[in-house]
Amino acid sequence: MALGLKCFRLARPALCCSLAALTRPASEAVLKTVSGKQSGCGQNMARPAVPSRHFATKKAKAKGKGQSQTRVNLNTALVEDIISLEEVEEEMKSVLEALKDTFNKTVSIRTAPGSLDHITVVTAEGNFALNQIGQISMKSPQLILVNMASFPECTAAAIKAIRESGMNLNPEMEGTLIRVPIPKVTREHREMLVKLAKQNTNKAKDSLRKVRSNAMNQLKKSKDKASEDTIRLIEKQISQMADDTVAELDRHLAVKTKELLG
Repeated sequence: MALGLKCFRLARPALCCSLAALTRPASEAVLKTVSGKQSGCGQNMARPAVPSRHFATKKAKAKGKGQSQTRVNLNTALVEDIISLEEVEEEMKSVLEALKDTFNKTVSIRTAPGSLDHITVVTAEGNFALNQIGQISMKSPQLILVNMASFPECTAAAIKAIRESGMNLNPEMEGTLIRVPIPKVTREHREMLVKLAKQNTNKAKDSLRKVRSNAMNQLKKSKDKASEDTIRLIEKQISQMADDTVAELDRHLAVKTKELLG
């Protein structure tokens, strides 16, 4: 028994060192034993671990991409000698208002006399709105009349313009009077109107791109009036305004689509 206790006392320092090595966190310094006379584990010296660089994982990078970028909010008065951001904004708003007006007049389940006003009639004397050369009236909920007595020579051109308006209308001619039957509200008719709404929205986006492009070209001509950083901020502001307008166009299209499909 005494011999066993004596062996345990002699082995205790080695056991301590082994247990410490097993339970030590991986991030701690790696211990390196210095050669020489030692007494237990008290003569060990610690060497600092080399610091490691942590790289972002693909998951973390993907999460960062989803975060919204900082928005620019320039004072228009400070850059008005370079470009009028208010005018650019008004032009973009006019594109949105034009689409809303088109939706109200032509992309509607219930056709009204005012929905034919905008139709452009191509004549030998030039292009005219239908309400400029004809008197439009509603005879019944199912029939619109267009009286071309003032410009009888334009009757055929007016019929062609109504038929090609994209409103799914099939006009009939009675002398100088054009009869426009209103189509029934069928599922096919609703889907046709949704398609027309998408076409109008795409045309509005084309107009918006032209506004943005014109603004950018104007900005390029004024690069000698401001620093590169200022020009970049203005470019970002214009792009931001265009993106906001596109979002509004898409929102109105979604609302109109829901309205048409019921």
